[in-house]
Amino acid sequence: MQHGQINKSKNGIFITCEEYEKIQQILAREQEREAEIIYLKQELAQLKRMIFGSKSERFIQEDIGQLSLELDVHQEEPPETETEDLSYTRRKPSKKKESPVRLPLPSHLHREEHVIEPDEDVSGARKIGEVVTEILEYIPGKFYVEKYVRPKYVLPEDKGIVIGELPSFPIPKGNAGAGLLSHILISKYVDHLPFYRQVQQFKRADITIAESTLNGWFSAACRLMDPLYEKLKEKVQQSNYLMADETPIPVQTRDKPGATHKGYHWVYYSPLDKLVCFDYRKGRSRDGPVKFLEGFRGSVQTDGYSAYNIFEKHEGITLLACMAHARSSNRH
Repeated sequence: MQHGQINKSKNGIFITCEEYEKIQQILAREQEREAEIIYLKQELAQLKRMIFGSKSERFIQEDIGQLSLELDVHQEEPPETETEDLSYTRRKPSKKKESPVRLPLPSHLHREEHVIEPDEDVSGARKIGEVVTEILEYIPGKFYVEKYVRPKYVLPEDKGIVIGELPSFPIPKGNAGAGLLSHILISKYVDHLPFYRQVQQFKRADITIAESTLNGWFSAACRLMDPLYEKLKEKVQQSNYLMADETPIPVQTRDKPGATHKGYHWVYYSPLDKLVCFDYRKGRSRDGPVKFLEGFRGSVQTDGYSAYNIFEKHEGITLLACMAHARSSNRH
Protein backbone atom coordinates (compact mmCIF):
# COMPACT_ATOMS: atom_id res chain seq x y z
CA MET A 1 0.00 0.00 0.00
CA GLN A 2 1.42 3.37 -0.97
CA HIS A 3 1.96 6.26 1.42
CA GLY A 4 -1.22 8.25 1.93
CA GLN A 5 -3.46 5.51 0.49
CA ILE A 6 -6.83 5.10 2.19
CA ASN A 7 -7.34 1.84 4.04
CA LYS A 8 -10.72 0.48 4.95
CA SER A 9 -10.97 -1.37 8.26
CA LYS A 10 -13.30 -4.24 9.03
CA ASN A 11 -15.83 -2.06 10.83
CA GLY A 12 -16.25 0.15 7.81
CA ILE A 13 -14.20 3.13 9.06
CA PHE A 14 -11.72 4.55 6.53
CA ILE A 15 -8.30 5.63 7.85
CA THR A 16 -5.04 6.53 6.19
CA CYS A 17 -1.85 4.58 6.59
CA GLU A 18 -0.34 7.41 8.62
CA GLU A 19 -3.26 7.27 11.06
CA TYR A 20 -2.93 3.49 11.20
CA GLU A 21 0.76 3.75 12.13
CA LYS A 22 -0.02 6.31 14.84
CA ILE A 23 -2.66 3.99 16.31
CA GLN A 24 -0.16 1.13 16.39
CA GLN A 25 2.38 3.36 18.15
CA ILE A 26 -0.20 4.39 20.75
CA LEU A 27 -1.15 0.75 21.39
CA ALA A 28 2.51 -0.20 21.75
CA ARG A 29 3.07 2.58 24.30
CA GLU A 30 -0.04 1.51 26.25
CA GLN A 31 1.22 -2.08 26.44
CA GLU A 32 4.58 -0.78 27.64
CA ARG A 33 2.91 1.30 30.37
CA GLU A 34 0.75 -1.61 31.52
CA ALA A 35 3.84 -3.83 31.85
CA GLU A 36 5.66 -1.09 33.78
CA ILE A 37 2.66 -0.60 36.13
CA ILE A 38 2.58 -4.33 36.93
CA TYR A 39 6.30 -4.28 37.63
CA LEU A 40 6.09 -1.24 39.92
CA LYS A 41 3.10 -2.64 41.85
CA GLN A 42 4.98 -5.87 42.57
CA GLU A 43 8.09 -3.94 43.61
CA LEU A 44 6.04 -1.64 45.88
CA ALA A 45 4.39 -4.62 47.57
CA GLN A 46 7.82 -6.14 48.24
CA LEU A 47 9.13 -2.86 49.69
CA LYS A 48 6.11 -2.59 52.00
CA ARG A 49 6.79 -6.09 53.32
CA MET A 50 10.43 -5.12 53.89
CA ILE A 51 9.54 -1.97 55.86
CA PHE A 52 6.22 -2.70 57.59
CA GLY A 53 6.16 -6.48 57.82
CA SER A 54 7.01 -8.59 60.85
CA LYS A 55 10.66 -9.07 61.80
CA SER A 56 10.79 -12.37 59.94
CA GLU A 57 9.67 -10.59 56.77
CA ARG A 58 12.07 -7.64 57.02
CA PHE A 59 15.66 -7.47 55.89
CA ILE A 60 18.20 -4.75 55.15
CA GLN A 61 20.27 -4.80 52.00
CA GLU A 62 23.53 -2.95 51.82
CA ASP A 63 23.55 -2.96 48.05
CA ILE A 64 20.85 -0.62 46.78
CA GLY A 65 20.94 -2.42 43.47
CA GLN A 66 19.44 -5.49 45.16
CA LEU A 67 16.12 -3.67 45.43
CA SER A 68 15.52 -4.59 41.81
CA LEU A 69 13.27 -7.66 42.05
CA GLU A 70 14.07 -9.09 38.62
CA LEU A 71 10.46 -10.12 37.98
CA ASP A 72 11.26 -10.84 34.32
CA VAL A 73 8.51 -8.59 33.09
CA HIS A 74 8.86 -8.41 29.31
CA GLN A 75 9.67 -4.89 28.26
CA GLU A 76 8.87 -4.31 24.61
CA GLU A 77 11.10 -1.91 22.77
CA PRO A 78 9.08 1.18 21.86
CA PRO A 79 8.92 1.91 18.17
CA GLU A 80 11.11 4.63 16.85
CA THR A 81 9.25 7.88 16.49
CA GLU A 82 10.18 11.19 15.02
CA THR A 83 10.91 13.90 17.60
CA GLU A 84 11.17 17.63 17.41
CA ASP A 85 12.38 20.23 19.92
CA LEU A 86 9.86 22.79 21.18
CA SER A 87 10.54 25.80 23.38
CA TYR A 88 8.21 28.30 24.99
CA THR A 89 8.23 31.00 27.62
CA ARG A 90 5.76 31.38 30.46
CA ARG A 91 5.39 34.29 32.82
CA LYS A 92 5.45 33.03 36.37
CA PRO A 93 2.62 34.53 38.42
CA SER A 94 3.84 36.67 41.26
CA LYS A 95 3.17 35.29 44.74
CA LYS A 96 2.26 37.60 47.53
CA LYS A 97 4.36 37.01 50.61
CA GLU A 98 2.07 35.76 53.32
CA SER A 99 2.55 37.11 56.79
CA PRO A 100 2.95 34.49 59.52
CA VAL A 101 -0.12 33.91 61.66
CA ARG A 102 0.48 35.13 65.20
CA LEU A 103 -1.69 33.48 67.83
CA PRO A 104 -2.98 35.61 70.70
CA LEU A 105 -1.10 35.24 73.97
CA PRO A 106 -2.94 33.31 76.73
CA SER A 107 -5.39 35.47 78.64
CA HIS A 108 -4.53 33.97 82.04
CA LEU A 109 -1.00 35.44 82.02
CA HIS A 110 -0.30 38.44 84.22
CA ARG A 111 0.08 41.63 82.20
CA GLU A 112 2.20 44.61 83.08
CA GLU A 113 0.78 47.56 81.16
CA HIS A 114 2.93 50.36 79.78
CA VAL A 115 1.19 53.40 78.29
CA ILE A 116 3.30 55.27 75.77
CA GLU A 117 2.03 58.77 75.02
CA PRO A 118 3.09 60.68 71.89
CA ASP A 119 5.93 63.17 72.19
CA GLU A 120 3.68 65.85 70.69
CA ASP A 121 1.43 68.08 72.82
CA VAL A 122 -2.00 66.38 72.85
CA SER A 123 -3.78 68.78 75.16
CA GLY A 124 -7.21 69.42 73.70
CA ALA A 125 -6.91 66.43 71.32
CA ARG A 126 -9.64 63.80 71.09
CA LYS A 127 -8.69 60.15 71.56
CA ILE A 128 -9.97 58.03 68.67
CA GLY A 129 -8.53 54.63 69.64
CA GLU A 130 -5.38 52.82 70.62
CA VAL A 131 -3.00 50.21 69.25
CA VAL A 132 -2.11 47.35 71.60
CA THR A 133 1.09 45.34 71.17
CA GLU A 134 1.76 42.35 73.46
CA ILE A 135 5.23 40.86 73.97
CA LEU A 136 5.72 37.53 75.75
CA GLU A 137 8.44 37.81 78.42
CA TYR A 138 10.02 35.50 80.97
CA ILE A 139 11.62 35.97 84.39
CA PRO A 140 13.69 32.99 85.62
CA GLY A 141 12.34 31.17 88.64
CA LYS A 142 13.16 33.02 91.82
CA PHE A 143 14.18 31.69 95.18
CA TYR A 144 12.86 33.44 98.23
CA VAL A 145 12.89 32.85 101.98
CA GLU A 146 9.85 32.33 104.17
CA LYS A 147 10.81 34.05 107.42
CA TYR A 148 8.87 33.12 110.53
CA VAL A 149 9.33 35.50 113.47
CA ARG A 150 7.94 34.25 116.80
CA PRO A 151 8.09 36.71 119.66
CA LYS A 152 8.71 35.22 123.11
CA TYR A 153 6.88 36.54 126.12
CA VAL A 154 7.37 36.14 129.83
CA LEU A 155 4.02 35.85 131.52
CA PRO A 156 3.42 37.88 134.67
CA GLU A 157 3.73 36.34 138.07
CA ASP A 158 6.39 33.95 136.78
CA LYS A 159 3.86 31.83 134.86
CA GLY A 160 6.42 30.89 132.25
CA ILE A 161 7.46 31.84 128.74
CA VAL A 162 5.13 31.57 125.75
CA ILE A 163 5.90 31.52 122.02
CA GLY A 164 3.81 30.89 118.89
CA GLU A 165 3.77 27.42 117.32
CA LEU A 166 5.44 26.90 113.96
CA PRO A 167 3.28 25.54 111.12
CA SER A 168 4.00 21.99 110.02
CA PHE A 169 6.76 21.62 107.41
CA PRO A 170 7.29 18.77 104.91
CA ILE A 171 10.60 17.80 106.52
CA PRO A 172 10.76 18.23 110.31
CA LYS A 173 13.76 20.35 111.34
CA GLY A 174 14.52 20.84 107.62
CA ASN A 175 14.72 24.16 105.83
CA ALA A 176 13.23 23.12 102.47
CA GLY A 177 9.71 24.28 101.70
CA ALA A 178 7.01 22.32 99.89
CA GLY A 179 7.40 24.39 96.72
CA LEU A 180 11.15 23.76 96.53
CA LEU A 181 10.72 20.01 97.13
CA SER A 182 8.08 19.85 94.38
CA HIS A 183 10.44 21.65 92.00
CA ILE A 184 13.26 19.21 92.76
CA LEU A 185 11.08 16.14 92.14
CA ILE A 186 9.50 17.52 88.96
CA SER A 187 12.92 18.54 87.62
CA LYS A 188 14.25 15.02 88.21
CA TYR A 189 11.34 12.87 87.01
CA VAL A 190 9.47 15.07 84.52
CA ASP A 191 12.33 17.14 83.08
CA HIS A 192 14.93 14.35 83.61
CA LEU A 193 17.34 16.73 85.30
CA PRO A 194 19.79 14.92 87.62
CA PHE A 195 20.72 16.39 90.98
CA TYR A 196 24.20 17.56 89.95
CA ARG A 197 22.65 19.75 87.24
CA GLN A 198 20.12 21.14 89.70
CA VAL A 199 23.05 22.02 91.97
CA GLN A 200 24.52 24.00 89.05
CA GLN A 201 21.21 25.85 88.64
CA PHE A 202 21.24 26.80 92.30
CA LYS A 203 24.81 28.08 92.00
CA ARG A 204 23.77 30.45 89.21
CA ALA A 205 21.38 32.00 91.74
CA ASP A 206 24.23 32.27 94.31
CA ILE A 207 22.77 29.45 96.40
CA THR A 208 25.05 26.61 97.45
CA ILE A 209 23.29 23.33 98.16
CA ALA A 210 25.25 20.09 98.40
CA GLU A 211 24.14 17.18 96.24
CA SER A 212 23.96 15.02 99.36
CA THR A 213 21.45 17.51 100.80
CA LEU A 214 19.29 17.17 97.69
CA ASN A 215 19.41 13.40 98.06
CA GLY A 216 18.23 13.69 101.66
CA TRP A 217 15.39 16.03 100.71
CA PHE A 218 14.46 13.70 97.87
CA SER A 219 14.24 10.63 100.14
CA ALA A 220 12.16 12.50 102.72
CA ALA A 221 9.76 13.79 100.03
CA CYS A 222 9.34 10.26 98.64
CA ARG A 223 8.40 8.98 102.09
CA LEU A 224 5.73 11.69 102.26
CA MET A 225 4.18 10.28 99.07
CA ASP A 226 3.89 6.71 100.38
CA PRO A 227 0.17 7.14 101.20
CA LEU A 228 -0.47 8.45 97.67
CA TYR A 229 1.31 5.43 96.16
CA GLU A 230 -0.67 3.00 98.29
CA LYS A 231 -3.91 4.68 97.18
CA LEU A 232 -2.84 4.47 93.52
CA LYS A 233 -1.97 0.80 93.96
CA GLU A 234 -5.37 0.15 95.53
CA LYS A 235 -7.20 1.90 92.66
CA VAL A 236 -5.30 -0.11 90.02
CA GLN A 237 -5.91 -3.42 91.81
CA GLN A 238 -9.64 -2.68 91.94
CA SER A 239 -9.83 -2.50 88.14
CA ASN A 240 -11.25 -5.48 86.24
CA TYR A 241 -8.88 -5.18 83.27
CA LEU A 242 -5.12 -4.70 83.50
CA MET A 243 -2.17 -4.75 81.12
CA ALA A 244 1.09 -5.97 82.64
CA ASP A 245 4.71 -5.97 81.55
CA GLU A 246 8.15 -5.85 83.15
CA THR A 247 11.22 -3.85 82.21
CA PRO A 248 14.79 -3.99 83.58
CA ILE A 249 16.39 -1.03 85.33
CA PRO A 250 19.97 -0.60 86.64
CA VAL A 251 19.94 -0.11 90.39
CA GLN A 252 22.66 1.16 92.73
CA THR A 253 22.76 -0.21 96.26
CA ARG A 254 24.93 0.47 99.29
CA ASP A 255 26.25 -3.08 99.36
CA LYS A 256 27.79 -2.61 95.88
CA PRO A 257 29.24 0.92 95.72
CA GLY A 258 30.21 1.97 92.22
CA ALA A 259 28.33 -0.92 90.59
CA THR A 260 24.75 -1.66 89.62
CA HIS A 261 22.58 -4.73 89.54
CA LYS A 262 19.56 -5.42 87.37
CA GLY A 263 16.24 -4.73 89.04
CA TYR A 264 12.79 -4.81 87.46
CA HIS A 265 9.88 -2.44 87.27
CA TRP A 266 6.68 -4.43 86.91
CA VAL A 267 4.22 -2.07 85.24
CA TYR A 268 0.44 -2.45 85.65
CA TYR A 269 -1.79 -0.27 83.50
CA SER A 270 -5.55 0.16 83.86
CA PRO A 271 -6.75 1.41 80.42
CA LEU A 272 -10.27 2.15 81.63
CA ASP A 273 -9.05 4.36 84.49
CA LYS A 274 -5.88 5.54 82.67
CA LEU A 275 -3.80 4.75 85.76
CA VAL A 276 -0.29 3.27 85.80
CA CYS A 277 1.38 1.66 88.81
CA PHE A 278 5.07 0.71 88.98
CA ASP A 279 5.95 -2.14 91.33
CA TYR A 280 9.71 -2.51 91.83
CA ARG A 281 11.18 -5.97 92.36
CA LYS A 282 14.76 -7.16 92.60
CA GLY A 283 14.14 -10.00 90.15
CA ARG A 284 11.94 -11.24 87.31
CA SER A 285 10.36 -14.20 89.07
CA ARG A 286 6.63 -14.78 89.24
CA ASP A 287 6.58 -13.73 92.91
CA GLY A 288 6.20 -10.09 91.87
CA PRO A 289 2.96 -10.34 89.87
CA VAL A 290 1.57 -13.04 92.18
CA LYS A 291 1.86 -10.73 95.18
CA PHE A 292 0.67 -7.59 93.37
CA LEU A 293 -2.38 -9.33 91.86
CA GLU A 294 -3.32 -11.15 95.05
CA GLY A 295 -7.06 -10.73 95.40
CA PHE A 296 -7.43 -9.27 91.86
CA ARG A 297 -10.50 -10.30 89.88
CA GLY A 298 -10.68 -9.63 86.16
CA SER A 299 -8.63 -9.91 82.96
CA VAL A 300 -4.86 -9.53 82.70
CA GLN A 301 -3.27 -8.97 79.29
CA THR A 302 0.44 -9.84 78.99
CA ASP A 303 3.07 -11.01 76.55
CA GLY A 304 4.22 -14.62 76.36
CA TYR A 305 6.61 -14.50 79.35
CA SER A 306 6.23 -17.74 81.29
CA ALA A 307 5.92 -16.01 84.68
CA TYR A 308 2.38 -15.00 83.78
CA ASN A 309 1.26 -18.55 82.97
CA ILE A 310 0.51 -19.19 86.64
CA PHE A 311 -2.60 -17.02 86.34
CA GLU A 312 -4.20 -19.56 84.01
CA LYS A 313 -4.90 -21.61 87.18
CA HIS A 314 -6.04 -18.68 89.34
CA GLU A 315 -9.77 -18.54 89.92
CA GLY A 316 -11.27 -15.19 88.96
CA ILE A 317 -8.42 -14.19 86.61
CA THR A 318 -8.65 -14.46 82.83
CA LEU A 319 -5.30 -14.35 81.07
CA LEU A 320 -5.37 -12.49 77.73
CA ALA A 321 -2.73 -12.66 75.03
CA CYS A 322 -0.91 -9.70 73.57
CA MET A 323 -2.16 -8.92 70.07
CA ALA A 324 1.33 -8.17 68.71
CA HIS A 325 2.70 -11.46 70.02
CA ALA A 326 -0.36 -13.32 68.76
CA ARG A 327 0.29 -11.97 65.27
CA SER A 328 3.91 -13.05 65.43
CA SER A 329 3.03 -16.52 66.71
CA ASN A 330 0.42 -16.96 64.01
CA ARG A 331 3.01 -16.27 61.29
CA HIS A 332 5.37 -18.86 62.68
